[in-house]
Amino acid sequence: MSEIATFAGGCFWCLDATFARLRGVSQVDCGYMGGSVDAPAYKAVCAGDTGHAEVIQLTFDPAIISYNTLLELFFALHDPTTLNRQGEDVGTQYRSSLFFHSEAQALSAKKMIAELASQYEDPIVTTITPAATFWPAETYHQDYFDQNPQQPYCSAVVAGKVRKLVQEYGDLLK
Repeated sequence: MSEIATFAGGCFWCLDATFARLRGVSQVDCGYMGGSVDAPAYKAVCAGDTGHAEVIQLTFDPAIISYNTLLELFFALHDPTTLNRQGEDVGTQYRSSLFFHSEAQALSAKKMIAELASQYEDPIVTTITPAATFWPAETYHQDYFDQNPQQPYCSAVVAGKVRKLVQEYGDLLK
């Protein structure tokens, strides 16, 4: 039986490009969660006007890849110690947040943060929040990296995260 996970860790293009390559992940959608505006648009989210985070919502088979493994990758593929920023992407829309869909996910997230805390010089600022309405991003954001690998942000930022995934977690790839 499939489960859903929702992660915010900077630009959703990075998370989409990495998590979509995992065995056991059947779908990844870019979108927005955690804000106060219904049906937000990318421009308003990027301006910080809606309170939403850029997220990916993925469907996965826990018999193939566990939620804990997804959490490990989430923390390995972004910096959970920078508040409202990932690299040059700055604003609350780029915050680090885990939106849980069950109490088991919330407990796993809290446990993972506690276990990882000593590995970082700065405190982990990732929030753990109940999942709210998922608003799909505009169509052109879906699978953005695979469709636009030469786009400057993709070649400068996203490609590095994909390389890290392949090099360090190749056994988890489709």
